[in-house]
Amino acid sequence: MQDQRDKRFSSQTICKILMAAELMTGEQARDLLKKENRVKNILLKRQAKPSDKELSRVRKTTRISFVDVILYMKIERKDQPGKIMDEDLIYQTLAKAWKVPYKKIDPLKLELSLVTGTISKSFAAKYLLLPLMVEEGKLIVATPDPFNYEAIKDIEMVSKLKVKTVVSSKSDVEKLINEFFGFRYSISAAEDLFSTKGIDIGNLEQFVSLTSLDDLPSTDQHIVNAVNHLFTYSFDQKASDIHIEPKRDVCLIRMRIDGVLNTVYKLPKKLHNAVVSRIKTLSRLDMAEKRRPQDGRIKMEKDKAEVEIRVSTIPVAFGEKVVLRIMDPDVLFQDLEMLGFFKADFERYKRLISLPFGIVLVTGPTGSGKSTTLYSSLRMLSSSEINITTIEDPIEMINEEFNQIAVQPAINVTFGSVLRNILRQDPDIIMVGEIRDLETAQAAVQAALTGHLVLSTLHTSDAASTIFRLLDLGIPPYLIHSSLNGIVAQRLVRKICPYCAQEFEMDAKELADLGLKITPQGRIRLKHGSGCVKCRNTGYKGRTGIYEILPYSDALKQLTTDDAGLDRLRKKAVEEGLVLLRQNGIKKMLAGQTTYQEILRVTWDQT
Repeated sequence: MQDQRDKRFSSQTICKILMAAELMTGEQARDLLKKENRVKNILLKRQAKPSDKELSRVRKTTRISFVDVILYMKIERKDQPGKIMDEDLIYQTLAKAWKVPYKKIDPLKLELSLVTGTISKSFAAKYLLLPLMVEEGKLIVATPDPFNYEAIKDIEMVSKLKVKTVVSSKSDVEKLINEFFGFRYSISAAEDLFSTKGIDIGNLEQFVSLTSLDDLPSTDQHIVNAVNHLFTYSFDQKASDIHIEPKRDVCLIRMRIDGVLNTVYKLPKKLHNAVVSRIKTLSRLDMAEKRRPQDGRIKMEKDKAEVEIRVSTIPVAFGEKVVLRIMDPDVLFQDLEMLGFFKADFERYKRLISLPFGIVLVTGPTGSGKSTTLYSSLRMLSSSEINITTIEDPIEMINEEFNQIAVQPAINVTFGSVLRNILRQDPDIIMVGEIRDLETAQAAVQAALTGHLVLSTLHTSDAASTIFRLLDLGIPPYLIHSSLNGIVAQRLVRKICPYCAQEFEMDAKELADLGLKITPQGRIRLKHGSGCVKCRNTGYKGRTGIYEILPYSDALKQLTTDDAGLDRLRKKAVEEGLVLLRQNGIKKMLAGQTTYQEILRVTWDQT
């Protein structure tokens, strides 16, 4: 049986499988076989001096395989010249030849207790076996080696379940063994430090007289490791937010990925205070204050670049809830053209922000990409001849090219008061984080009227209603006429994964019944993602913006009165070329960039 297993993993067999799949040429195979031993020696030396000590403990127990040699050599694909054969593709091809299912592991769908409670870390690391889930009474185990029958039999004896193996890449299995077992160890060790038994109902303690538990020290190494893991994990998953939520019996960890919240962990409730205390320590918040909301920030390193993490705590029923917003510079500072503008919209927007003075407003709900649009715009406008000043609450991302001011209401440093004072600082462009009240709106208008370009945000549902929001705040129509250049309304939609995009047909009438009115009738060709290893089987990968660009024309100024109707103003804007949010989304859907489900999720019918 061992001989059969070795034969399946032999370098000649793997080359034959990859050649049969049209991924490798005969010449590439001969070159690999010739250099195999030399490359293995290089990899063994590298393994002896790894950058990650924890990873070395796993890799020292696993042999260098021929797949590792292929990856080191960076072999070009025969079927797609210019593209390198990646690990997922190799194991996917091998799994197909072995007639074993291939699975790209989605860490968000793994249950910590099942992964770490079935087998020991040393056993998992030695044989590269990772329990994933129980399905139809069988334990699904991921491994790059599905023919290690003795180890699989041992798992069946321990778990008392029949094991079904699936093939996963070696690096995925190694990484998740380290992450999950390391996190589990930190959590278990921290939990053991509690010897007191009691009941903890968080902020409800004010109603009931109870003996509260002692907090686990936030400096405890196990808690430090656990919190560090949460940050690393969120960076790997490209999460925009981390939610740490106390419940009656557990501490829930959720992460927002591509705009959707995913439950990642359920920790023992007794560790919640320690995790929160650790985060408060990092963000320099008041450790003792648990009754009032607090805001702070953490600066961390990710891939040799600085990442700002905005921390917000607030008391809820069962303790303090913490939300960490990850302000990634790669996300906030982008090329404007890459944000998702259609060409005509992009030209309109460029004209708005190229005017020497006036107000440009970016509107949309929280999480719609307003900050990214503003920061990317400022970066495009920035030069040594221009003085850019921002007023933010709080400063989302530090940039040395701008003069950034943080609002501090406690000492009366508000948007309005700062706006009045920074005019003496000789700014050319002013960015105001948000127009929330009449004082800020009036100051922004005055700044625009005195020859400054003002960029700001406002919470409204679309571009046309923004004008009426300014009227509601108390800005007279004549001041809006004089100061407003234009408005951008935006949303973020998930993009179809390019690796698993498939075409399908749908009747235009079906789409019209859903509220998506398409001009061409009959069958429409659309795309959707079927789900693959690259997108965690969601069918989506990344996000893009949909926009409404409304230049504030003379015709619209005439309709801006206290008794004007929103429908009349919007109708006139459409006549002048305004593409409404939903229509902009439909264009992206027809272009194969997103799905009709996403358009329905983020837009509403404005007709």
